[in-house]
Amino acid sequence: MRVGILSYHFPPEPAFIPGSLAEELAARGHEVRVLTGFPDYPGGHVYPGWRQRWRHLTRSERLTVRRVPRYAGGDGSTGARMASHLSFAGSVAMVGRRYLADVDVLYVFQLPATTFATAALLRMLGRVPTVLHVQDLWPEEEVAGDGAQRQRGPGRLATTMRRVLREADALAVTAPSMRDLVLADGVDPDRVRVVLNWTDERIFQPVRPSRAAQGFVRRDGRCVVMHAGTIGVRQGLETAVRAAAALDGRTDLVLVGSGAEERRVRGLAAELRADNVRFVERRSPVDMPELYAAADYQLVMLRDLPELRGTVPGKLQAALACAAPVIASAGGDTAELVERARAGLSCPPEDWATLADRFWLASTIPAAARSEMGRRGREAYLREMSLRAGVDRVEDLLNQVALGRRSR
Repeated sequence: MRVGILSYHFPPEPAFIPGSLAEELAARGHEVRVLTGFPDYPGGHVYPGWRQRWRHLTRSERLTVRRVPRYAGGDGSTGARMASHLSFAGSVAMVGRRYLADVDVLYVFQLPATTFATAALLRMLGRVPTVLHVQDLWPEEEVAGDGAQRQRGPGRLATTMRRVLREADALAVTAPSMRDLVLADGVDPDRVRVVLNWTDERIFQPVRPSRAAQGFVRRDGRCVVMHAGTIGVRQGLETAVRAAAALDGRTDLVLVGSGAEERRVRGLAAELRADNVRFVERRSPVDMPELYAAADYQLVMLRDLPELRGTVPGKLQAALACAAPVIASAGGDTAELVERARAGLSCPPEDWATLADRFWLASTIPAAARSEMGRRGREAYLREMSLRAGVDRVEDLLNQVALGRRSR
């Protein structure tokens, strides 16, 4: 097939889902054309050595990547994000019709940032069957707000997203509960399939920790629980800090990363005098498997919000791929995946006392039993979430919608 791919982010940005999908589809004999922007994530500034321009095309044997300009504000504000979304949509509208006119099927890596561009392409390429791989149903600023803010009604972005969900020929969603949410919004069940995300398997795989990694993560013989990733509104890491503070002297909590809520979380740790909570600056993804291996458990946190029960954070796939045992403080699919795989422990979100109990229980589990948890988790990853399993499902969906549209 001739497959078009629309993605807001693409390598060299850390966008391994659309990047690895494009490479794998090309390796399987499809002609792949990617339409994306210039790399600027996560800092919001175009990477050094790159210059935004209209005619930027790279080609390999079966893979072509066309990049278009978009606003790169860099301040992280809602206004700057919206300007970037709208400018990307405008650029896509200017070049998309010609660049993607003769593709057999269009795949969209559907983030809120891609929504306006998707709407524009659906209007222009009306006869091209489209598969949306839906990663997130709500803009971050809406999820971050309080209940009253969310009940005031969706903004323009959420309204447009609902429209493109209904107009696409098929949807791939990243969790079973997300499928339920999409169906509740009026989408035909026959058009929705669950395709769990995969991780970057060139990086995330089981390793033995180096002495340097051991020294970086561990201070003594205490159990080490690590949270690696964003310290943001969705994670609710105050709960983890309170749980760890209750077990000072028995469990260390190591937070690797940064984010909008870092100052608040650091302040709580200082207020509680939680000396067993340590903060480590963001590290390169290539460093993480050794740090995972040096810790005893990886912590996956999500707040208790209905819209997050259909979200599976990427750190879960990374931990399972590395055969790292998991403690999940989350509801919905994240906890269910951990429990079904018997890959660790789980508890309800935003309940620090119960999470403290899980930390205590985790510290009593022998090393051999932890290793067995990790082994089961990796087996579940390979079976349900791997690159091969995910691309097989996406390719099948692309074939189905392309054949279905031609037969009508």
